[in-house]
Amino acid sequence: MRIESAVTSVTWIPSEAIEGMPKLPFEIGVAHYDEPPSDTLGDLDKLRDADAFREANELRGWIEVKDGRIVDYGHEGRGLIGVTRIKLGPGRLAFPAVAFPLIQPEPEVGDGWVRFVQTAGGRMGLPAPRRVRGKPYFQLASASAWTTLQLILYADGRSKGSLVGASPFPRHWVYDREGKLVEKSGTIDFEKWYRESYGEKTPWGGEDTPAFVTAVETELERALSESVMKIDDKLPRRRLGAGETLVEQGAEGDDLYVLLDGVLDVEVDGETVAEVGPGAILGERAAVEGGPRTASLRAVTPCRVVVLESERISKYELTELALSRRREEA
Repeated sequence: MRIESAVTSVTWIPSEAIEGMPKLPFEIGVAHYDEPPSDTLGDLDKLRDADAFREANELRGWIEVKDGRIVDYGHEGRGLIGVTRIKLGPGRLAFPAVAFPLIQPEPEVGDGWVRFVQTAGGRMGLPAPRRVRGKPYFQLASASAWTTLQLILYADGRSKGSLVGASPFPRHWVYDREGKLVEKSGTIDFEKWYRESYGEKTPWGGEDTPAFVTAVETELERALSESVMKIDDKLPRRRLGAGETLVEQGAEGDDLYVLLDGVLDVEVDGETVAEVGPGAILGERAAVEGGPRTASLRAVTPCRVVVLESERISKYELTELALSRRREEA
């Protein structure tokens, strides 16, 4: 019996993700942020041609099973990298990106399973002169971005794909063999990436960065957060350092929060009951029920959130969001 599966990551630059002087081309419209990818992955080649992502990593594997034992296995994969387009007057200039060779270690074989790993990535073809940390203290080429995926196939027919390493910037989304969005990188660290992700501090130099992944928010949350951000990009923002508290259980208030970046713990009576990542909408219960906060929200990593008046989302949608959370807890 042959068992096949796949895992794919897509890398993209969300709005407001770049800081300092490097964001100027994005703010004046010379360069562009990316629209969030779909929750269902389409044709990668068409998406690349449409400039819908910066990079993609596709890993496919198979095993042959006979009498419950794995007798053969293999894998294949590819990396796709986009083109950097810069607006110049009425036209645009295209700078082909530089793709790095795939890294595919020898598969690891265990008792009833095989583990495949693949790293794909590259960098923009456009120069990015900047000071960096460590020798030679200056880089001309742009920083490197990458993802490292693992795919485990089991003799009983199960499979598990996940993101195990990634550049600190930009955002990475992961899709399963059916093309369904299943997890996200939870954090973005533009400064670390801009100053450190080159040379030896990449998988091609022997050093990867562990990925901090989070579960995917609900479809309703994703639709609501995207619509809110498109309507008004001047909404108040808050930044939290790791360990800081966004709201405290029992406190009064009915503001909502859209988590742009980072990971928050949801605590009830001092116990962590959930962990949420980018795209989550929080605070809906107090807005619906009119009582105090039912949970504390504490930053696991540095976070950026949008503060949103509850009136900006309909009572019906807030109620649906609160009910979906209760079903998840149940």
